[in-house]
Amino acid sequence: MNRWFGIALAVAAVVSGIALFGWKGAILALSLIVFWLLLQFSQLMKVMRTANESPLGHVSSALMLQSRLHPGMTLVQLIRLCRSLGVKVAPDTYRWADAGGDAVEVVLKGGKVTHWTLIRAQGDAVVDAADTASAPPPPSPDRLA
Repeated sequence: MNRWFGIALAVAAVVSGIALFGWKGAILALSLIVFWLLLQFSQLMKVMRTANESPLGHVSSALMLQSRLHPGMTLVQLIRLCRSLGVKVAPDTYRWADAGGDAVEVVLKGGKVTHWTLIRAQGDAVVDAADTASAPPPPSPDRLA
C-alpha cells in the first residue's frame, strides 16, 4: 500500500469515527490503526526471522531468483523471496549466490529494486536484466527436430 494512502485512510477513519460515534468512534478508529500497525510489524518480523535462519547472501537458485525479480519490488518483498539477507558489495547493491557459484546482484534505490545482474559461474558470463527482457525465448526441444 502507498504510504500516503495509508495515512489518508487512517485520518479518514478517525474523522468518520468522531463524526459518527463521538469519542467512542475515535477510540475505535485508533484501535483499528494500532491493530493494522501491529499486523505490519508482525509480518516484517516473520520475514526477518526467516532471513535470520539462512546464511547471509545465500539463495537456493540464483537463476530462479533472477527470473522472479521485477523493478519496483520493495526490500521486504525481496528478502521474502530470497529468504536471506544479501551481502553488500557496493552502496545500494546486494548479492545473493547459490551453491553452484551463480550470483545475482541487485541494485536498490529508495528501498526498491531498480536493476539486477545475473553472474554465471561458468566462464564468468554476466547476464544483464535488460538483455534478458529483450532476448527471444530459447527454442523448444520439439522444434529442433
